[in-house]
Amino acid sequence: MHGSGLQLALVFLLAAVIAVPLFKRFGLGAVLGYLAAGLALGPDGAAVVRDAEPVLAASEIGVVIMLFVIGLELSLPRLKLMRKPVFGAGGLQVALCALALGAFALMDGMRWQAALVVGLGLALSSTAVSLQLLSERRALGTGHGRLAFAILLFQDIAAIPLIAAVPLLGQASATDGQPVWMNLLQAVAAIAVVVLGGRLLLRQLFRVAVRIGVPEMMTASALLAVLGAAWVMQLAGLSMGLGAFLAGVLLADSEFRHEIESQIAPFKGLLLGLFFMAVGMSIDLDRVAAEPAAILAGLAVLMVVKFSILFAIGLRPGGLSRPEALRLGGVLALGGEFAFVVFTEASRTGLLDAATHDRLLAIVGLSMAITPLLVIAIGWLLRASERGDEPAAKRDYDPMPESAHPQVIVAGFGRFGQIVARLLAAQKIPFVALEADPDTVDFVRRFGNRIHYGDPARQELLRAAGAAEARVFINAIEDIDHGLEVTRTVRRLYPHLRVFARAHDRRHAWQLMDEGVEVFRETFASALEMGRDVLVSLDVDRAVAEARTQRFREHDEAMLASQHAIYEDEDALVASAQAGRRELERLFEADRGGDDTARGEDGAGTPGS
Repeated sequence: MHGSGLQLALVFLLAAVIAVPLFKRFGLGAVLGYLAAGLALGPDGAAVVRDAEPVLAASEIGVVIMLFVIGLELSLPRLKLMRKPVFGAGGLQVALCALALGAFALMDGMRWQAALVVGLGLALSSTAVSLQLLSERRALGTGHGRLAFAILLFQDIAAIPLIAAVPLLGQASATDGQPVWMNLLQAVAAIAVVVLGGRLLLRQLFRVAVRIGVPEMMTASALLAVLGAAWVMQLAGLSMGLGAFLAGVLLADSEFRHEIESQIAPFKGLLLGLFFMAVGMSIDLDRVAAEPAAILAGLAVLMVVKFSILFAIGLRPGGLSRPEALRLGGVLALGGEFAFVVFTEASRTGLLDAATHDRLLAIVGLSMAITPLLVIAIGWLLRASERGDEPAAKRDYDPMPESAHPQVIVAGFGRFGQIVARLLAAQKIPFVALEADPDTVDFVRRFGNRIHYGDPARQELLRAAGAAEARVFINAIEDIDHGLEVTRTVRRLYPHLRVFARAHDRRHAWQLMDEGVEVFRETFASALEMGRDVLVSLDVDRAVAEARTQRFREHDEAMLASQHAIYEDEDALVASAQAGRRELERLFEADRGGDDTARGEDGAGTPGS
């Protein structure tokens, strides 16, 4: 390395600040920007860093923190719920990819032990790159995002026995002179220490940090929990990321979860960026230039084999549509960061010679570099296909049961629509649920819900759903523009239906009121309930709190109705909001007779409320 640590840090930050915005400007994503910056700074670029290994080792903390944050998002009940996609789809992907890639390694002349390690090592995908790509595209909640996360989780678990088995396959008794069974025992003991110790100590640690009242103590405690769990795993020769993930899962149900996540997020982002730069530095361009045919052939085999298997798993058993299965294959077809660990260990134990080791690392590094481009290309192709063949791209709506005579039609089966539907089902009121997002339909059906795919704005679907005989239509669609389109269609075709519509805010409510429907603002009632309970917690009598909450509701609903006539006139709307606030203050002043307990309640009625 050239220069001092400070100079090197400045160079890293400067490269990131230049490369990432530039690549994002052209729609190439932050990951590719970091990789390009690493290539530019590495031994085969400007040689600011001559040896990438120390940087790569240090930057793995970014992956560790990322896995801790993932664990925070996964409570144990949710992890149990995901066991089928994790162990089903994930196990199938690792097994099939390892067999196929191992077979290619055998045909290349490797011993079966080396071929097995190469197949399993290449079967693992990069958690850091894949999750970052999904996060950038807000795809973690989609069908292919959820399945990708489950597969990556299984891969992280599978990496542990793989790393432990490399010395055995290399016919070395152990990495430190101990028999292999002793290493396995250490691994089990390390997991037990993290799980049991975490249950006993972690919450106490954060309670102490909160009581001290110094903000940086929470940050220090969060970093101590992450790095401590990682260190325990590293002592046992396991993945540091697994320890951090387990620590996150143990804290997922704690009252400190969101505070911990906010404290740790800046470290995750910066260190992940450093990790991607270190991967870029580790790509041996000299090796690629010396053996371009072998490297490119290996890269093609890796990407094609994994993409094909992932596409097939996405279709079945994953249950994804063809476009979603293509996206799954694109985001997981790359090699992973665990391959660096596995192949380095295999080289040390004699399974792989130095040239094969360098060749494999170059293939994995290049696969990480081209995956963002592959994901972008798949997105372009799918959008072009949808534009070029719109009728064929759309899945037709599901057939309706002929015996169904619903009293209610529920359009939109997200979190809002599901609550209404559960209440109707509990009262045994027959209804038909419609949802225009096929991924939501497929996901919700796994839990036994009866739901039909289709766009509620389509006249033939409304007719098939029994709108002519129904009494009530509930519009719970999340997308504002689409929801308005559906409301207008229903009002035009079926004026007899009583329409209840979900509104995101006041302006959306006024737009729905233009159509003559009954409007329910999605957060209004829950916010009032919280406000009432806050008043009670501040020693306001519950009956008084109930009365004032009801007074607030009546005043706000009256304002909503009165402002409907002027909502397109911003000046008049602002004046009305200010007058409404003053009127509400006078009403509460009269109610409490000088008691200031409830001061601060705001009936401004701004368009965002």
